[in-house]
Formats: sequence, C-alpha cells, structure tokens
Amino acid sequence: MEFHFLPIFAFLSLALVAIHAALTPEAYWKSVLPNTPMPKAIMDLLHPGKRKAGVGTNIDIDISNIVRYYEAASDNEDQFHDTTNVVAYFLENDMKPGMTMNLHFTKSKNAATFLPRQVVESIPFSSNKMQQILDHFSVKTYSTEADIMKQIIELCEKPGIEGEEKYCATSLESIIDFSTSKLGNYNNVQAIATMVEKETAQVEKYYSIAGAKMVGEDAVVCHKQNYEYAVFYCHKTRATKEYMVSLVGTGDGTKAKAVAICHTDTSQWDPKNLAFQWLKVKPGNTLPICHFLNEDDIVWIAN
Repeated sequence: MEFHFLPIFAFLSLALVAIHAALTPEAYWKSVLPNTPMPKAIMDLLHPGKRKAGVGTNIDIDISNIVRYYEAASDNEDQFHDTTNVVAYFLENDMKPGMTMNLHFTKSKNAATFLPRQVVESIPFSSNKMQQILDHFSVKTYSTEADIMKQIIELCEKPGIEGEEKYCATSLESIIDFSTSKLGNYNNVQAIATMVEKETAQVEKYYSIAGAKMVGEDAVVCHKQNYEYAVFYCHKTRATKEYMVSLVGTGDGTKAKAVAICHTDTSQWDPKNLAFQWLKVKPGNTLPICHFLNEDDIVWIAN
C-alpha cells in the first residue's frame, strides 16, 4: 500500500489553522501558550461589556507610551510629552534596595477590548481606507475621534527606526504570533506587566524593597493604543535589559511590581532626548538608561 504523506500533512496543517481560527482569544492563548500565565493587563481586555469601549481624546498621552519605551531618532518626539504623564528616567546602577523615585503608574484612557482575529481581519486598517473605517464605526469624518484613529494608523504604517522591528497587533492572536516569532518559540516565552496594588490619581513616592531582578535581555514590548478596539503597538529593539522591581509607596504603603526597561546602547538616540537632559548624560553605550512601564504595557521575554 502506498502512502502519500505530503497531502495528509497539508490537510492536518489546514485543519489546525481552522481550529485556531475558531478559538476565542482566551482559548487561543491557552492552546498556544499553555505554560505561560496571562497578565492581568491582558485579562482585563478579554471581556467586552465590562468596560466602555471607544476612542478617547487624549492622543498625546497614548502616543507617549511608545515614545517612553524607545526614544530615538525623531526630532519632534518631545511634542508627545505631557507634564501630566510623568516619565522617570534613571540609570541601571541606581536600582538598589532603598532607591526612591516619584512615579505615577497609569493606564490608557481608552477602554476598548479585544475582538477575535477573524472579526478584526474583516475590518480595514489602512490610511488608504480611512473613510471606510470611519463609516464602519459611525465616526464623523472631521471629528477628534477621526483624527486620533488616523494618527494611530499612520503611526503603525510608519517604518521603524534603525534596529527596531515593529508591528501593530490588532488582536490578541496577532500579538502572540508576532512576539513569539521574535523570541524563538512558543515554549520559551513569558508575558509580564507592571502590577500596582491600587491606582492613584497623582504622583507618588516609591522605594525599592530589594533592588531589581533581571528577567531578560531580549524583549518585545507592546503598548495599547487609542482605538475603537484593542490595538497594540509592538516592537523589538536591540540592546535592552528587562527587570522586575518590587516597590512600596512611602505614603500609604501601596505595593507595586514594576517592569523596568534598560537601554544599554543609546548611541542612536536624539542628543536632545529628554532622558539625557534628565540624567545629564550623553548618548552612548556605557551608561544604560532605564524607565518603568505602565500597567497596560505588555512585555514579552524569552525564558
């Protein structure tokens, strides 16, 4: 009897794709990443109806989430900074027990949740089809919401800077696929995010309980954007280290486990970058510059 393995293999591959396409985002996570705990930041985006969706109006703060992670070549990135969104830069060797810092961990004002991949793939996501997108969501053409959505799409279409691999993920499934593809394989990846015991409306002083624990030297970081459904700007950049830092507020004792990103090579950054002004250092690769990530930033690291 003659066996034709290639057609059988092709059939099984198509069947597997069909099964994955039929899964909910949460089920897809469990099927692909059974040994990877899901961060609360993602869990909160899986249940439509519990949070009010829709585009907000604070586009500057939402875009600054990206700028904080990788501030580099653009001459006009400083325009995205806002004094209400505190950026606390520090040097890697500052992460010691007892380190104190004024911090304000925030979440995006946009509460849109994930849609299944098969749904979002049926909706255009291109600046060439902007009117069709606005019509789909019943957004007025010349409204603030329309401007915000257009800026997000254009940001996603803009080429990455040197050394950056970027991708705008429009579903949880696509976040998983992009992040794991950049970090090796499904069995060698974990997702982490900053966790704060309770939200505060203002800057708080925190101190480090036991210094920092390095958890990775290779990462994909995804930042939630201000869109009609959950969209994340994901990018992998070179020369970073990732840390988990246990913090306690000096006022009411609020606890936090914060993710810190340290950039070990800043030679390509804009010399006028806010980080250099803040720390009084120059671009280079001798003094790693670090900052914390907000609660809805997802960091993917290789185990």
